[in-house]
Amino acid sequence: MSTTAATPDPIQPIDPLAALRAATDPEHDVYLTGTVFLDIIFTGLDHAPVRGTESWARGMGSSPGGIANMATALARLGLHTTLAAAFGTDVYGDYCWESLALGEGVDLNHSRRVPGWHSPVTVSMAYEGERTMVTHEHPAPPPAVQGAPPRSRACVTAFEPGRQEDWVRQAHAQGSKIFADVGWDESGRWDPAALPDLPYAHAFLPNAAEAQRYTRTDSPERAVRALAELVPIAVVTRGAEGAVAIDSLTGESAEVPGLPVDALDPTGAGDVFVAGFMTGTLAGWPLTYRLAFANLTAALSVQHFGGSLAAPGWPEVAAWWNRALRPADGTADAAELARRYAFLGELIPDRVRDCPRLRALPTIGFRVHDSARRS
Repeated sequence: MSTTAATPDPIQPIDPLAALRAATDPEHDVYLTGTVFLDIIFTGLDHAPVRGTESWARGMGSSPGGIANMATALARLGLHTTLAAAFGTDVYGDYCWESLALGEGVDLNHSRRVPGWHSPVTVSMAYEGERTMVTHEHPAPPPAVQGAPPRSRACVTAFEPGRQEDWVRQAHAQGSKIFADVGWDESGRWDPAALPDLPYAHAFLPNAAEAQRYTRTDSPERAVRALAELVPIAVVTRGAEGAVAIDSLTGESAEVPGLPVDALDPTGAGDVFVAGFMTGTLAGWPLTYRLAFANLTAALSVQHFGGSLAAPGWPEVAAWWNRALRPADGTADAAELARRYAFLGELIPDRVRDCPRLRALPTIGFRVHDSARRS
């Protein structure tokens, strides 16, 4: 396993918003803020760690995690992404900063370095389809951005019961579209009224378990209809079973089944799904295309270990599409898959179809600038 980006791509393969850009547009497509962790992932363990013994892992990777998972997923799909976060001045902070700014092209002008603050670290161990994580984190510094956030087409956030974020309200007032998912309600109330920022949401994307609890329904389909009464765009993800959505702004509804893949690690798949759906929404695609694209990017991500390590870019999407056009079995299911994703043929230029994405270094010990100097 390898770490995140070593060098920027020689070309920017696809700008999904190219046809929509104007001189008066905001500088940023997406703004987000949160905590960046250094993620260290051990893979290839034969079993769960056993007390008092030493375990050996056949693979290891490092990458920026936490909110960096979402930032990376957005940037790899061609959206101009700016992140406001605190970074320590330790080696971990240097690595995460360089990986995001130089490797992934994430704008960090609204982030800051915090002398003396130990960067948060999470160690994840993957085995038998499960994962165990250990996190070390010092008290977080004050928010990276004071006052109103920068103008952007959209923002992404995670709602928490009882927590209101001033920046979400401010971003909404500036015209940003707010895309949000939600975490598990430890209180057990599952009351939409306890999500004070929900009225500002342009799109709300909970998973099926969360959506059904918040709406007191017994299926994702009923849950999405109930949520569509609360927000302009409601999406309910069903994991390996796909997703359902209603866009009340356009009057569209859509449902896509899951994609058959060999899933290794679901870490970050939700972030990748949101990034894919945001890309299609900001580009003005029909709801069926948006949902299918989000479903695809999430499915591609679970085939690899790690959070931001696994987020696909356009070359990975193009490689999947090339295989879908030439199915090995020639079954009706394969033909239906090619039909459902036929819109990708108009989005992916020929120059991208065989374009590799070089974003790997073996360990945190190597520096981006060292690699560039050797090349």
